[in-house]
Amino acid sequence: MARPHRSTLERREALLRLVTSGISRVEELGSRLEVSPSTVRRDLAALEDSGQLSRTYGGAIMPAPFRDRALSERVAVNAESKTGIGLASVGLVHAGATIFVDAGSTTLALVDALDGVEGVTVVTRGLENAITLVGRPGISVHVVGGALTPASHGTTGPLALEALGRFAFDLAFLGCDAVSPALGVGEPTLEEAYVKEFAATRARRTVVLADASKLCTRGVAAWAPLPHGWTLVTDCREETLLAPFERQGVDVIRA
Repeated sequence: MARPHRSTLERREALLRLVTSGISRVEELGSRLEVSPSTVRRDLAALEDSGQLSRTYGGAIMPAPFRDRALSERVAVNAESKTGIGLASVGLVHAGATIFVDAGSTTLALVDALDGVEGVTVVTRGLENAITLVGRPGISVHVVGGALTPASHGTTGPLALEALGRFAFDLAFLGCDAVSPALGVGEPTLEEAYVKEFAATRARRTVVLADASKLCTRGVAAWAPLPHGWTLVTDCREETLLAPFERQGVDVIRA
């Protein structure tokens, strides 16, 4: 897929800012950006395809507020994309590595792909991750304790932090409900956000796994800042979404 020209990226970012501010009609958007209505409509179509807004008759609105979904529901959403992200991520794991694997449907795709790498130690806060990995040759599994979250089946709280503090990770693989180049990863609760932030401080490299829908979610309550130079693995091909990450120094891997 051809990448949009830089001026196109900048115009679409400006268009998003205008829609976010409440300006929604095609004619007014075109006037503000000094472009034709047909150009605005093309940009709105591209932004809708990438999930950043929703078009209406004669204009656009921002997408519906974020809703936290159960893990069983998440697994069925964008399943093919998540499989590709998992396969791309497993290539980062070297023999003998100690890795943290977060709870969630996209990190579960990484776990499914984690075969053939010898001597890997996996520390996880996700129950499904541990059940999937237990008994696999060459993989040692440690489950982080703590309070269990109903949606993701992941552990949080002081017991989780105590266990994570005993490890040093080569890689920390984080899932998310939203991801921002400036804010890091977004979660429904402060407890979930903080356990991700803490895991990142224990890792030499932090890798966020996020399908394209996670790059534009609004209304997420809590955010975990990440260390400079973190990595994003995503199926997204929309350069309007990816360019801000690269400008912030994020290493973007396109699955």
